[in-house]
Amino acid sequence: MMVKNPMTTLVYLEKDGCYLMLHRVSKKNDVNKDKWIGVGGHFEEGESPEECAVREIFEETGLRASALRFRALVTFTQEGYGTEYMCLYTSDSFTGTLKECDEGILEWVPKDKIRALNLWEGDLIFLDLISSDAPFFSLKLVYSGDQLTEAVLDGRPLSS
Repeated sequence: MMVKNPMTTLVYLEKDGCYLMLHRVSKKNDVNKDKWIGVGGHFEEGESPEECAVREIFEETGLRASALRFRALVTFTQEGYGTEYMCLYTSDSFTGTLKECDEGILEWVPKDKIRALNLWEGDLIFLDLISSDAPFFSLKLVYSGDQLTEAVLDGRPLSS
C-alpha cells in the first residue's frame, strides 16, 4: 500500500515538562498501531504545513495551538508503504480543553519517561534532537517493517 498523500505534520505539544502523546490503539490497518506518537496527520488540499498542524491538533485533541515552532523535515520511507514527508513541530502555546481522540489514547507523558514507551526507533532520534534544541534539521529514516535500517541527518549517515 503506497501513501496516498505523502505530506504530513507531527506536533509535540509541551506542558509542565511533558509531551502530549497519542497511543495509537483505535484505528484499523494503522501503520502506527500500538506505537506512541505526537499528534498530526495528512495535509488537505491547499493547506500550508502550519494550517495542517493546527487543524490536526484541534481535530485530535480539542486544543487550539497559537504558536508552532517548525523543527524539522523528516523523510520516512518503508518497504511496502512508500515515502512520507513529515513537517515536525513543537508548541507550548495552546488553549482549550483536552478531549478524547478517536485514533487512540492521549496522555501527558513526562519527557524523561518517553523512552520507556513503544516508539518508532527513528522518533527517538528526532526527539533527542528537539530536546537538545538543535537548529532546524532534515532527517531521513528508512524502515524495513518496524526495523530502522538507515538514518541520515542533514545528508550525513548516522552510525548505529
